[in-house]
Amino acid sequence: MRVEDVLRKKNHRIVTVRTGETVETAAKLMRAENIGALVVKEVCRTEGNTVVGMFSERDIVHHLLTHGAKVLQMPVSALMSRNLITCAPTDSLRHVLTLMRDHHIRHVPVLDGFTLVGLVGVRDFIGIRLAEMAEDDEALAPAYAH
Repeated sequence: MRVEDVLRKKNHRIVTVRTGETVETAAKLMRAENIGALVVKEVCRTEGNTVVGMFSERDIVHHLLTHGAKVLQMPVSALMSRNLITCAPTDSLRHVLTLMRDHHIRHVPVLDGFTLVGLVGVRDFIGIRLAEMAEDDEALAPAYAH
């Protein structure tokens, strides 16, 4: 199975935030959308809308201990992860899971060239595994019917 297969089955809405928004605004957006991470974008004159990082609940928690409540008024750019780990639509799920494990991340932006086309996360992989388990249960059900 490939990343593009996962993207076909999910909502294509990608929730993003700009680098200059406050952490408070980003946190409210994550709460409203019931998500744990945002793709951080910025408008660059030559490249257009460019993905520049990821911002997650984990970023807030780590910096909250250092900066206290004033972290909420800091810009997203001060806390976001800039070491962007991405994948392509044609990448295998095994490859993406390996990226997640090796880099200790839970969300991976999907880029087609330089264009953001999706976001895959741990929830997507849990959903796939649960569906596989349900199929296994259905396949085994006739054997237990006797």
